[in-house]
Amino acid sequence: MTVYHGSAGEVKKPNISFSKNYLDFGKGFYTTAFKPQAEKWALRKADRTQNGVATVNVFELADNLSAYKVLTFESEDGDWLDFVCDCRKGNEIYKDYDIIIGAVADDDVFKSVNMYFRGLWDKQRTLEEIRFYKKSNQICITNQEVLEKVLTFQSSYIVGAKSNG
Repeated sequence: MTVYHGSAGEVKKPNISFSKNYLDFGKGFYTTAFKPQAEKWALRKADRTQNGVATVNVFELADNLSAYKVLTFESEDGDWLDFVCDCRKGNEIYKDYDIIIGAVADDDVFKSVNMYFRGLWDKQRTLEEIRFYKKSNQICITNQEVLEKVLTFQSSYIVGAKSNG
């Protein structure tokens, strides 16, 4: 399966140690099956980095992941919501898995998730709100040894900034 990683430069040898803490699925190397989503991530990361160049890295993800501890969220349900909130609070529950697959709590989604996170909305209200947002996905590999076995760099390409004209 082809997956994409948006970055501020080429990443031939991914290293989990460069990951930020408090992400949706914890500390790991994040990819997506959606090329436009990776392009958006690349533009955002390059914009935040002084000398960054918006780059989409293309990888091949192994087809058979049955030898690994994989957690898959089929939809943005209560389990997904609680997992994302726990990881964003710094809970290291992600370390129980090698690979975590599910939707992204991007800026739009996280506005709703944050209402739940802060105790202002209940779970049902939050899930009703996020069902209207554009679908996305992320594949987070949390184990460096597994990462090196299941992900193979294929190529990269630079993403140009969108013009307003």
